[in-house]
Amino acid sequence: MKVSDFDYPLDESLIAQTPLKKRDESKLMVLDRFNGTITHKKFFDVIDYLNPGDVLVLNDTKVIPARLIGEKSDTKALIEILMLKDLGENTWECLVKKAKKIKVGTVITFGDGVLKAECIKVLDDGIRHFKLIYEGVLLEILDKLGEMPLPPYIHEKLEDKDRYQTVYAKNIGSSAAPTAGLHFTNELLEKIKEKGIKVVFVTLHVGLGTFRPVMVEDVKDHDMHSEYYSMTSVVANTLNEARRNGKRIIAVGTTSTRTLETIATKYGEFKECSGNTNIFIYPGYTFKGIDGLITNFHLPKSTLVMLVSAFSKKEYIINAYMVAQDNKYRFFSFGDAMLII
Repeated sequence: MKVSDFDYPLDESLIAQTPLKKRDESKLMVLDRFNGTITHKKFFDVIDYLNPGDVLVLNDTKVIPARLIGEKSDTKALIEILMLKDLGENTWECLVKKAKKIKVGTVITFGDGVLKAECIKVLDDGIRHFKLIYEGVLLEILDKLGEMPLPPYIHEKLEDKDRYQTVYAKNIGSSAAPTAGLHFTNELLEKIKEKGIKVVFVTLHVGLGTFRPVMVEDVKDHDMHSEYYSMTSVVANTLNEARRNGKRIIAVGTTSTRTLETIATKYGEFKECSGNTNIFIYPGYTFKGIDGLITNFHLPKSTLVMLVSAFSKKEYIINAYMVAQDNKYRFFSFGDAMLII
């Protein structure tokens, strides 16, 4: 299976540069995953496709202002880093631009010395480990010095940082937003609960995998970067009960999907647990944890297109992406949504 099999022509003018004024007024494409039938709706109509007893699973990770621009202490050269993963004891895994300039012992200074980062380990693909040096609370410092880590295809400045967070973001640790959840408002979630749909949260901290393009030709040769996930006992019990009662589990986003599938694959059921997952889902995979998926429109040849193709059929997904362009859907992080069910 080739990565090029998941390519599609994209009108780049449809790449959303800014979020809509109202989150839940984005377009919603409803795709029947078994026969490819397409229906066009607004996102707030998603409630019509959810039944009492269904469980809606959202990722409550919170994005940190993880993009920092500083200067090398010796040469004053500007260096940009993206904080990816907290390794503990003030050590972070980071993706570095101009990484060749950063060796073990290199110190980068941010905000006139408010924050310093000393490189302590050099890895491949622009990855470095830094020891952070600062006084006070790191997140407060990042709020002042950092920028939201918007994907490289977004060129407009984000005026409101909260628009790159879900309304239910809680657990700090992501380098990118779980963007399928950006469409939900608190009011819509309340209406969903009032209809008898259970709303639960898992956590998956989005890391390097979101930023890495697939560089191989054979899908099976791609190395997925691991990301931290967790599930509580309350959530596990709710999901297992839904399974026993024949109710559906609807994942919001590929990150929630990867969490659910990781746990269901490992244990044969849902249970309280946490760990790191590098699960890679592509056609041929048998889903064990979800019955429906709310997601955005993804980049050509990405692992995310492969995942949604596995949940439906590649032909149906590619056709849906073509229909979406014909109907001027907005693509990628700030774009419109798809319900595959």
